[in-house]
Amino acid sequence: MKQFVSFQQFRRQPTIVVDSTGLGAALTLAHWRGAATPELLRDDTSAGSVLRALHHPETPGMEATAVTANHFDIDGFVGVWALLNPQQALRHEHLLRLVATLGDFREINWHDPLADHALQLVCWLNAEEKARFYEPFGAPARRRREDEASAEKFAWFLPRFAELLTNPEVGRAAWEPEYARVKQGVAAIESTATIVRRYPDIGLTVVRTPEPLPYYALFSPSLGTDMVLSIYDGQRYEFEYKYTTWVDLASRPTLPRLPLDALAARLNPLEQTPRHWTFDSITDTGPLLRLSGKELSKPQRYADPDQRPIHASSITPEQLEEGVVAFFRTGYAGITPKRYWTWAEIKAAGADLAPGSSLLEKGQG
Repeated sequence: MKQFVSFQQFRRQPTIVVDSTGLGAALTLAHWRGAATPELLRDDTSAGSVLRALHHPETPGMEATAVTANHFDIDGFVGVWALLNPQQALRHEHLLRLVATLGDFREINWHDPLADHALQLVCWLNAEEKARFYEPFGAPARRRREDEASAEKFAWFLPRFAELLTNPEVGRAAWEPEYARVKQGVAAIESTATIVRRYPDIGLTVVRTPEPLPYYALFSPSLGTDMVLSIYDGQRYEFEYKYTTWVDLASRPTLPRLPLDALAARLNPLEQTPRHWTFDSITDTGPLLRLSGKELSKPQRYADPDQRPIHASSITPEQLEEGVVAFFRTGYAGITPKRYWTWAEIKAAGADLAPGSSLLEKGQG
């Protein structure tokens, strides 16, 4: 039998580290870029690596009885729970994979027969986390370390999760509000009011829909791509790199993130409103490019688009889409998709796109 220990305790005994990295781990099961996950166990999600490990119990390090993670999120939680409850986890493997993918990448195939159950579990985890503890990325605002504070979340959720796997109705009061909001968003995405265009050569999905939506609905058409350009009525826009390019994705090759300051430098001369295009670093988990307003905190940026203000631009939707597509086609010219990019390789790939470079000027011409 395995038990959860806080991240500060993991060096006191042989410990499996999930969705995190740490020197001295008996075994690392994480999709973080450069993590020491064994080749055979690599997966798109950390929970997926755990489930692979359960199929290979002979893996060195699997004999360790302690399990930890340095933060609480849905993917990491599912991985930790699965190690502590291996037989149940393997019985529900497909559902757990859906939960981890939806929680981390915010994408799911709504035609999967278990998609609704996965959404209910994710919404339950989200709701109870916020109600009983604090929102994702909220520990610093409370002057707490995430690796310490998150242990309280694991202690509460670990003994309660199994019941929701077999009977989600017991958590309906918690999961229903977000579930209903997401399902309404899914209906909007699947309606004639929404137009989706995919540019597979650059890994971009463009979603043109009337109003901002929850991520679980907004990103559902983006399966297999790594960037989303959201175009809303009133010339309101957001561009985002998905989390799929922050981690080591195992299932398919990807293109490296390009610096968004270079794209902002292309858009700002076109912008006729008093606002300017702002951007996050490519090392952020989900970098946003959007028109400026009050600076968003990390919890606000992580929250759903329909929970934050999105400002109107003078650039038309057609101009914006054409400009974004042209920028990435120029930037990715000569770059071949691959698996397991290093951060050094990613930064080198975008070096020629720094504002003021000849490549950027060429793209603006």
